[in-house]
Amino acid sequence: MLQNIISPVFIFQFVAVVVSLTVHEFAHAWTADRLGDRTPRVAGRVTLNPVAHLEPLGLIMILFAPIGWAKPVPLNGANFRHPRRSLLLVAAAGPVANLILAAICVTLLRFVPPPTSFGASVNDFLLQLLRWGFIVNVSLFVFNLIPIPPLDGSRIVASLLPSRLAYSYSRLELYGPFILFLFVLIPPLRNQIFLPLFATALNWVASWLALAPWMV
Repeated sequence: MLQNIISPVFIFQFVAVVVSLTVHEFAHAWTADRLGDRTPRVAGRVTLNPVAHLEPLGLIMILFAPIGWAKPVPLNGANFRHPRRSLLLVAAAGPVANLILAAICVTLLRFVPPPTSFGASVNDFLLQLLRWGFIVNVSLFVFNLIPIPPLDGSRIVASLLPSRLAYSYSRLELYGPFILFLFVLIPPLRNQIFLPLFATALNWVASWLALAPWMV
């Protein structure tokens, strides 16, 4: 265990996860603040300080287990002029921020020369950091769009549904975390349903980012 923690790969993963989760939560908080809800600002969440956003247990879980989390950004929908639209934008802000970070990483990868005898350590460090940044951010983008509460995808779906259906759908909030844990922790559900669907979406987004003509 100790050998894994002090390995270079773990360090790259740790940095990528901390930065990606921080930007994800900051995007939620900043968007809500811009749309009129000062609740995240009062809670000290409109910041890029990782301490404000990271949950120690959630961070450990995401590094060593199949699932993890950060501190949810507090919101008050009554402060929005257009609550449904604003909540949709706030929910989408986190995954979109991860998609932008992934795009930045894959773009910068094109400009980092392969390691040579001169400057090999610097180039290899940049390559590994950008690769893990790309992998982590694409993973967070795809995972958070799953329409199961409390993930962002469920907030987006609820904002698009008619009021009655949105209310019924929101009742899944009580069971959402358990459903997620079932899909992730029970081998048949994980291996035959969750992982194939997740891997397909992950590969599609990764391929699209790497081949997008506006990034060449």
